[in-house]
Amino acid sequence: MYKLDGKVALVTGAGGERGIGRAIAVRLAQEGANVVVNDISDEGRGAWGGMPAVVEEIKALGRESIGVKGSVADSDEVDAITDAALAKFGRIDILVNNAGALAGADRVPVVDLPESEFDRIISVNLKGTFLMSRSVARHMLSRELGGKIINLSSVSGKIGSARFAAYCSSKFGVIGFTQVLAQELAPHKVNVNAICPSLVETERVFGMASALKPDGVSTEEFRDEMVERSNTNVPLGRIAQAEDAARTAAWLASDESDYITGESIILSGGSSMF
Repeated sequence: MYKLDGKVALVTGAGGERGIGRAIAVRLAQEGANVVVNDISDEGRGAWGGMPAVVEEIKALGRESIGVKGSVADSDEVDAITDAALAKFGRIDILVNNAGALAGADRVPVVDLPESEFDRIISVNLKGTFLMSRSVARHMLSRELGGKIINLSSVSGKIGSARFAAYCSSKFGVIGFTQVLAQELAPHKVNVNAICPSLVETERVFGMASALKPDGVSTEEFRDEMVERSNTNVPLGRIAQAEDAARTAAWLASDESDYITGESIILSGGSSMF
């Protein structure tokens, strides 16, 4: 449908079984792209095979794929990720900055927020987006053949929420960074846009529930409550799924979005409208 045949995509944070990264990587492959899959670890959780399993899933679709382990928060590792992609495919046409820090001790009021936790969230969500974009954009500019950069922000990058200071700061920053980079790269035909999902039913919901649950309530109970609350309160009647983000990313990666740049697209089923 979107004719990505011959394109090469690099998707960060794509090793989770139910994550947005995996969904985007697989969808881009279904649209014809060869995909470089990145994650901070080769290992999955439980029976899930992690990043290598995503690579095999993409190969089963008839596309080429490699997995590259590395942290997007480390500039040397970021350059190694880019170099590995170029060594295999010789080009990167699409970058999806999906890698994100796990929720944890950062989900507290500002007066209780440790500096180390603020730094941890910013280093992955915002600095990681900067480092990966800088590295891949340098390659795109050297080719002068255009490209697409897609950043994962959040509805929390549009409006703040109590106990989300570090996360909101990082995601607000991603939107601002997206707008700046879009202006800088537009003369070179590189489009830069952001996707802003509401709560998505991935593994991360469990970690969020663990950090936010009231005393006396189990993580499993609060997770189910969060999902049910979304199912009830979202006008379209359900919580967002990773595949919803993947559909949006596929469109942004395609020629169909060539006149769209610097935008932050809300993906919330109607629960947030700006």
